Amino acid sequence: MEKILIIEDDKTILMGLKDDLEFEGYRVSSAMDGKQGLKKALDGNFHLIILDILLPGLNGFEVCKKLRESGISTPILMLTAAKTEEMDKVTGLELGADDYVTKPIGTREMVARVKAILRRVVQNEDALETYEFRDVSVNFKSHEVTKAGKIIHLTALEFSLLKFFIEHKGEVLTRDAMLDEAWGDAIVSPRTIDPHIVHLRQKLEDDPANPRHFVSIRGVGYKFNG
Repeated sequence: MEKILIIEDDKTILMGLKDDLEFEGYRVSSAMDGKQGLKKALDGNFHLIILDILLPGLNGFEVCKKLRESGISTPILMLTAAKTEEMDKVTGLELGADDYVTKPIGTREMVARVKAILRRVVQNEDALETYEFRDVSVNFKSHEVTKAGKIIHLTALEFSLLKFFIEHKGEVLTRDAMLDEAWGDAIVSPRTIDPHIVHLRQKLEDDPANPRHFVSIRGVGYKFNG
């Protein structure tokens, strides 16, 4: 069964999440401050990290940034307070988080998000082996992406979206279709997909401001030209 790390300093929230996820059959480890959480995340082989933003020691943004800089591609689900939701969401996604949930956390929503993220991970392990476009090479077995021979670090969600684009090369994909692929049954806004497309462009396009591969289709969604 999948291993999940929860980094949360509120003991009530931590124990509630731990109980809910263990009830679903997941193996759960925990940490109550940023430094300890970072160490566990770097040392452990987790399938998902649930990361609070407001942590003692290192805050969640710092932990997320350090993990991505260390080459850790484990999916990160960030917890944010309602009053700072939009700003936290943007910052977290820019630093490499895959998804976010606003406190207070409903059990059904949290479990749905966790299952959707872990389902993506499993799907990514099964499909195509390799794909190339221009100077970008994608290895779906090793989850390795290179551009001009240089390794490019993608989050699990970015990798999942890239795979979805490649599998539907030349097709116009709606935001709803991409959300179904990425988030499953979780209820999120269709516009949630846009920052992740921006990140793919920044990482894989020669000119992100004028993309030739990840193209916007006005009023509909996106199309991948491989």
